Amino acid sequence: MAEAFVKDHDPFRCSVCLDPLRIPVTIPCGHSYCMSCISACWDQEDEKGEYSCPQCRESFTPRPVLRKSTMLDQLVEEKLKMAEVQAQAAPSAPGDVECDICTGRKRKADKSCLVCLVSFCQIHIQPHYGAPALKKHKLVNASTQLEQRICSQHDRLLEMFCQTDHKMICVLCAMDEHKGHDTVSPAVGSEERESQVADVKKTLQQRIQEREEEAREQKKTLMSHKRYAKAIKDQSNEIFSSLCEVVKRRRVEVKRLIRDQELTVVRPREKILQELEQEIAELRRKDDELERLSCEDHLQVFQTLQFLSTPDTKEPSSHVDEPNLKDLYPSITELKKSVENICTSIRSLVSKEESTIHIDVHDFSQLSEKEISPFVFVRNMAWNIMISPISRPDTAPPQKRLGFYLQCRPITGSE
Repeated sequence: MAEAFVKDHDPFRCSVCLDPLRIPVTIPCGHSYCMSCISACWDQEDEKGEYSCPQCRESFTPRPVLRKSTMLDQLVEEKLKMAEVQAQAAPSAPGDVECDICTGRKRKADKSCLVCLVSFCQIHIQPHYGAPALKKHKLVNASTQLEQRICSQHDRLLEMFCQTDHKMICVLCAMDEHKGHDTVSPAVGSEERESQVADVKKTLQQRIQEREEEAREQKKTLMSHKRYAKAIKDQSNEIFSSLCEVVKRRRVEVKRLIRDQELTVVRPREKILQELEQEIAELRRKDDELERLSCEDHLQVFQTLQFLSTPDTKEPSSHVDEPNLKDLYPSITELKKSVENICTSIRSLVSKEESTIHIDVHDFSQLSEKEISPFVFVRNMAWNIMISPISRPDTAPPQKRLGFYLQCRPITGSE
């Protein structure tokens, strides 16, 4: 406490013990000490019979009589209290009312004076507790709205209430524009105002309860719609997953069928091409033999001509049944349209449900799947595509088998 209380040459500090003065006494030279400290010093000088001041060394004979300095004791007490308050005073934080008197770092205001129209911290409010003139001032808890208590026209404190105009006014307003009006002090009719405050508070409490109940209902509705949206999202994911599986499976089937039909065309054509190449080779061989014939050997020419003129009994077949691939693109296009129809149905159902859906939050858990999800119908359509039986009759010609595999049942609202 001593370190927080005094500094060097502090008049309220004892120069012997260096602590705040305790039972202060003033000796003839004017210096002040604790009564116990100066007494102990002079006790050591009893043998000499001469007593001196520890600071200025002025001597006194005989030993001065020590008496408590009442005024100095009061000043020391006030200094101690001020130091304690100052040590406890907290600096202001964001949002706190700051002391208007503090310089440098502002402390947190403790009180506001309605007369001074200033906010004070615990240190600077002390004069209002001690000075007789300041004790009459009206103190309230620290407030940032002191300017609202000042008349904007006369810069005076609003201390009267005009019942005619229902507003707070200052003394000058009462003498000027509100002259002749029914004015009273705010302290008058406090019971009536307390009743009004109680009524307003009751109304506010009732509105708070109503809003809290409405907020609870909104929370229930919000949670229900979140669960509803999650159910729709899960089922839409199921639908699109099914569609992806359908498209992947149809793609594999189409590739396999195209490969099968390709083989039905390639193998016969390769056989025909091989026969034609053999025939061409035979004809070239005969042509070469004719080139080598000697016209002088009439018998050999005659025999060779007879052999070369003999027609082949086997004619290569150039006819192969062509698969009917012209329906390939329309069939795939029809599958694409079926998928697009499902997507369109989903979008239209969602848009319709957003504007018309109404869920009773108390009965949500009892709703059936059909009532919860508008996607059930569309999901079933996608499911029908995925699980539709695919038969492959062995008797069907290849060109018709391909078209059969590519067909998808039309997606309409009647299914």
